[in-house]
Amino acid sequence: MAADLQQLIPEFSLQVEALLQRCNTEGLPMRPFFTLRSPFEQARLWRQSRSREQIQAQLTMLRARGAPFLAYCIESVGPQHGNPVTNALPGLSWHQWGEAVDCFWLLDGKAEWSATRKLGGGNGYRAYAAAAQDLGLTPGGLWPRLKDWPHVQWRSAGSPLKQYGWKEIDAEMERRFG
Repeated sequence: MAADLQQLIPEFSLQVEALLQRCNTEGLPMRPFFTLRSPFEQARLWRQSRSREQIQAQLTMLRARGAPFLAYCIESVGPQHGNPVTNALPGLSWHQWGEAVDCFWLLDGKAEWSATRKLGGGNGYRAYAAAAQDLGLTPGGLWPRLKDWPHVQWRSAGSPLKQYGWKEIDAEMERRFG
């Protein structure tokens, strides 16, 4: 799965290109597989492994805080099954804002997902995270909880809620994706 870096905001896209070039130069190539993600796709990922009670509690909270479109995103995707992959509700991932990218390590022509496997003493994800940090980006692999080695984002704020209210996020997501 290839991702289009042009879906990212221009400033971040340039930094991601520099990041990928640096990883290639180090012999640890990374390939983007996710850039812009709709709030509906985010809802699918978030709903994985969540109980009905957890889902209902979040729907109630979203509606109470003036975010009916985000609640609709969660309801409309229906039940999802799988391992937990995100704690971010729709609208709360920088992917929905064009400010995050997920990349995999390309090893022997295949996607390598291990953050511990080494090639020539190095691991692609750890080199990617270090290079991202050097460029002023925020790598998910260095987060204190729920490490997300493929993820890099433009902002240091963990969530759009650090900068916007629920109503603003809801309105922007509906404008972009509704």
